Amino acid sequence: MNMRAVVAAWLPAWLLLGSAALGQGGGLPPMQIEQLTEHVYRYGGLTNGAFVVGSDGIAVVDGQTCGSNGTAWLKEELAKRFDVPVTYTILSHDHEMHICGLEVFSDTARAVAHANAKAHIVREGRRTATPEITFDTTMQLDLGGIEVVLLYLGPTHTDNLIQVHVPSEGVLIAVDFVREGKSLAMPELRDADIANSIKALGILGRMENVDIVVPGHGNVTDQQAFLYFRDYLQALRDRVLEQMVAGKSIEEILEIVTMEDFSDYGWFDQWLRANVITMWEQMYHYREPTEGAGRYESEFPIGFPVGEVDKFNGP
Repeated sequence: MNMRAVVAAWLPAWLLLGSAALGQGGGLPPMQIEQLTEHVYRYGGLTNGAFVVGSDGIAVVDGQTCGSNGTAWLKEELAKRFDVPVTYTILSHDHEMHICGLEVFSDTARAVAHANAKAHIVREGRRTATPEITFDTTMQLDLGGIEVVLLYLGPTHTDNLIQVHVPSEGVLIAVDFVREGKSLAMPELRDADIANSIKALGILGRMENVDIVVPGHGNVTDQQAFLYFRDYLQALRDRVLEQMVAGKSIEEILEIVTMEDFSDYGWFDQWLRANVITMWEQMYHYREPTEGAGRYESEFPIGFPVGEVDKFNGP
């Protein structure tokens, strides 16, 4: 059964179970809750979070943008609607936009994240719950008849991004690694691992027991979105790298690598330039050019040459 059919089986369209303006400033959209399957719900405003309801407890995946009061709002809504406590909060990764406010559940819930996330959260002073439970590769959480599987596929968007899979419901929560349909998934690629991201996108695009994909922003989608983004990311990497090997500067690469065959992708006009520049930076760290092949070291960072470097003889 495809993703749209699964959604339609549970609700006529976008069933709004609850919303509130929350007095949000800055034009933030109101909070809302959408039921996706019998046990899985999407919630959010500017960003998507989710929660999974079992007979023993609730797992909340991600918080909301700081200043929105969205996570506190969710706590009130869950208390009204369900007679089981929130037993886990799951942090998809350390970026504050997606995890702010999860500490409101600390009276009943234990925070779970990848092992790499805690150091980022503590160092940067993220306004969220500090993970109490961490894992390296995979972890299963039992909510009472509903299993939630946490997966780490290696460094991708960050070195601590995880995927949250509810196999019995056919739902995969994939924050900040995909958007609906054909789309650039990220404004820029500064902290991404490109090679492993391409590999992981292929895995997620073919994972079993997935009918609905919940991204970190925008509408729900399906697994094909992972493969669309993989194709774009791989093409962008190959084209930027080809021009670097040919000795082109970043200014020239921005003119040459137009990615016009992907111009029907969402966010293309807004994010392509930053994608090209940060891919160039990634490839700068990836490759070692043949001696004498262009002004390699003097051109990085952009606009701030490092000057002459004698690698072998020292100062």
